[in-house]
Amino acid sequence: MTVAAELVARVEAGDRRALARLITWIEDDDPRAHAALAGLYPRTGRAHIVGVTGAPGTGKSTLVSALAAEERKRGRSVGIISIDPTSPFTGGALLGDRIRMMEHIADRGVFMRSMASRGSVGGLSVSTSDAVRALDAFGCDVVFVETVGAGQAEIDIVRTAHSVIVIEAPGLGDEIQAFKAGILEIADVFVVNKADREGADKTANALKVMLDVGNTMKQRRGDGPARVPAPSAAEAGHHGAREGNFPAEAYAPTTDATEWRPPILKTVAAERRGVIEVVDALDAHWRHLRESGAITQRERERVEDEVRQLLGRTLTRRCVEAGGLERYAALVDAVTARALDPRGAVEALIGAWVAQRKEAG
Repeated sequence: MTVAAELVARVEAGDRRALARLITWIEDDDPRAHAALAGLYPRTGRAHIVGVTGAPGTGKSTLVSALAAEERKRGRSVGIISIDPTSPFTGGALLGDRIRMMEHIADRGVFMRSMASRGSVGGLSVSTSDAVRALDAFGCDVVFVETVGAGQAEIDIVRTAHSVIVIEAPGLGDEIQAFKAGILEIADVFVVNKADREGADKTANALKVMLDVGNTMKQRRGDGPARVPAPSAAEAGHHGAREGNFPAEAYAPTTDATEWRPPILKTVAAERRGVIEVVDALDAHWRHLRESGAITQRERERVEDEVRQLLGRTLTRRCVEAGGLERYAALVDAVTARALDPRGAVEALIGAWVAQRKEAG
């Protein structure tokens, strides 16, 4: 049995150390990780993948910790991937495992891992999808992916998650910036965290107005049916508002099974207020995706995007290796000196790779 096959067997058996080693291999782009993931792939596709994004200071880590606690109360196993800024010195995750999540450290039903963004523009590590897949194969019912909070480029989370939570907080003054960044397009659930602060209602109302404006614009453009309100937690048959929590915004049941309007919920994550309603909304969205059939299209788009990214990375690496690093550096120098255009450099690299394959062939 190969080392990779042995690791696959251990991950399938629920060995947490094996899972940790696999994710380390993934981060290191170790060929053994590729073999192990191929072996585990038939076990994937069961976890609900939830992206959590928002500007720095909105309380993402605190909310994820609170959501994980509520999911555990409901008997679900939880995986948490926190994408942290990259250390310029070590290349590793700068923040490490979050202090706010340490309450789960002894819970065998929660697996946490911090990963470095490694310069990824969208705040997501290029290894994130593989790490999420490993947690899925391990048997996690829900996997939270907390992004680095890089601003507009956070829309990359859509490529990984089934459901996306966008967190806002009062007093940041970024509601209009979020609208410009296309945040309204990626959110499945809006959360106004730190809702005990002044301005929480204003922030929630601003989001509602922007959703309404976007809905109206969509109708005028004729882009299909407007996004109609999603059912509230109570209407969906889940836990209603509890004492000490914020009541969920009342929405009428949807009249189009293919449409979903993001609910706007308020939380004080540090005090666990409003968290039940957020998990209820996630459950409702997950059920909506499956019952409407939207999950099939979303999964295909996610897989297609991942295949395209992997194809680009693989071809880049093989073309550079075929021509050699010196040849690659010479081409970059030629483009810099305006002696060659970028497309010409790419064609030269591809040509070297094709020639190598013919010789080997």
